[in-house]
Amino acid sequence: MSLTVTDLSQGKMTEFQEELRQQHELSMHRELETLLSTVQGTEAEIARKDFEGFKKLFHRFLLKEGPSVDWAKILRPPEDSIQPYEKIKARGLPDDIAASLNKLVVVKLNGGLGTSMGCKGPKSLISVRNENTFLDLTVQQIEHLNKCFKTNVPLVLMNSFNTDEDTKKILKKYAHHRVKIHTFNQSRYPRINKESLLPIGKDLGMTGENAEAWYPPGHGDTYASFYNSGLLDKLIAEGKEYIFISNIDNLGATVDLFILNHLMSQPPDRRCEFIMEVTDKTRADVKGGTLIQYDNHLRLLEIAQVPKAHVDEFKSVTKFKIFNTNNLWISLPAIKRVHEKNAMDLEIIVNPKTLEGGLNVIQLETAVGAAIKSFDNVLGINVPRSRFLPVKTTSDLVLVMSNLYSLDAGSLTMSREREFLTTPHVKLGRSFTKVQDYLTRFDSIPDILELDHLTVSGDVTFGKNVSLKGTVIIIANHGDRIDIPAGAVLENKVVSGNLRILDH
Repeated sequence: MSLTVTDLSQGKMTEFQEELRQQHELSMHRELETLLSTVQGTEAEIARKDFEGFKKLFHRFLLKEGPSVDWAKILRPPEDSIQPYEKIKARGLPDDIAASLNKLVVVKLNGGLGTSMGCKGPKSLISVRNENTFLDLTVQQIEHLNKCFKTNVPLVLMNSFNTDEDTKKILKKYAHHRVKIHTFNQSRYPRINKESLLPIGKDLGMTGENAEAWYPPGHGDTYASFYNSGLLDKLIAEGKEYIFISNIDNLGATVDLFILNHLMSQPPDRRCEFIMEVTDKTRADVKGGTLIQYDNHLRLLEIAQVPKAHVDEFKSVTKFKIFNTNNLWISLPAIKRVHEKNAMDLEIIVNPKTLEGGLNVIQLETAVGAAIKSFDNVLGINVPRSRFLPVKTTSDLVLVMSNLYSLDAGSLTMSREREFLTTPHVKLGRSFTKVQDYLTRFDSIPDILELDHLTVSGDVTFGKNVSLKGTVIIIANHGDRIDIPAGAVLENKVVSGNLRILDH
C-alpha cells in the first residue's frame, strides 16, 4: 500500500502535536515541583495531593479536541430513567424514618464567596431571612430533623481555601446544637497563563498578587477531596450509606423523606447509586445543564460542552425541557468504588478569566453532576420547582425575604395565599446589585403575593408597606430618581420619570 503526500503530512502533524503536548505537560510538571519546593510539612502534603488531581485534569485538557459530545449521538432519555416526583411520593414514607435518616449525610457545597452581591467572605454567611444566614437555615433544618425523629444526621461542609477560615470561626456558635458538623476542603489548583499554558503563581502563598494565582476547581472536585480528607471512609465506618448534596445557596434543597424512601426501600443490590433532581426549565434557566442519553448512559450535558452551532437548540425549552438543580443523592460506597477505580470521568469545563492588569488565564473545572455516567442504577427525578430556590443575586433575595414565603424550622414554604405555584420574575438594576445598596433602597420588602413580573432600573427607592401586583416596571432615567411612597399599591403599572418624596 502506498502513502500519499497528504497521509505523510497528516502523520507529521499528529507527531508534532504529540511532541508539543508532551513538552507542555513536562513544563507544567516542572513548574509544579518548583511551587511545591516553596513549602514543607503538612502544607506540602496537601498541595501534592491537590497537584496530583490537577495533573490528571491538565493531561486530559491537552488531549481534548473540540466539543466533548457528538451532537448527532444525543438521544432522549428513556421514560423510566427520569421519573416524576409524584410517582416517587406515591410510594410513601420510609417504614422506619429514623433508621433511614441515620443512613444519611447532608453535604453542602460551601466554597463560594459573596462577591457577586458585593459581600466579603463566604456567601453562606449572608443574612437572607430574619437575620438568618444560609448556614443558619441549613443547621436549623437538620436540627429539626434530628429532634423530630431522634436521629443523628450530620452536616458536612465542603469549603474552599476562600471560605474555610471564616466558616470554621462561625461554626463555634453551633456547638450546642443537635447537629454534628464536619468540614473538608476542596482542592487548590493553579490558574494557567492562556498563552504559555504554565502556572502564574510564584509560590504557594495566598497574599498579595500571588493570591490571584489559585482557584477552587468547581464542585466536581467533591469526590476526590471527600476521599482524600478521610471523611468518606469515616462516615462509611459509622454506617452511613448516602449523601444528599446541594448548593448551600439553594434554599429549596431540604432533605426529602419520599426520595430517601425510594433509595432505602429497594433491595441492596438494586438500589440507585446516583439520583439527580431535575425540574422543568423556564426561559430563566436556559443555560442550565440537562440530562441526555449518550452511549447507553444517562449523562449530564452542560452548555460548555455544546458545539457553538447547537447552543440555541440547547437553550430551547421545547427540546430540552428539564435542567439539573444540583440536588444529588449518591451512594457513599459507590463513590469510594468509582474513585478507587479511577473511573470518575468528568468533562472538563474551561473557564477563561481576565485578571487585574489584563492577564488572560484559564481555569480547568468540573461539575459534580457530570459523574452520573460513572455510576450504576442512576435516576433522574423531576421535582417541583420549590426544591430549586437559589439565591444568586439581590433579585433572588427579594423573593426569599418577602411575604411570598414563610419560615419554619429553617425551611421556606410558599404562602398559601399565593394563587400561582410559580415565583414572580424579578429583575433589579445595577443600583441594587450590592446587598448593602439593596437594603438601603427598601424601607421594607414589598408585598409581592400577587406579583407576576417586576423590573426596576435606575435610582429607585421603596417606602414601607408597598404592594406590587401583576406586571410592574419602574424606570428612573439617568439623573432622575423615583421614590415609591409608603403604602403605595402598584398594579400593572409602568412608572418612569422623576418622583421625589421629600421629608417635611
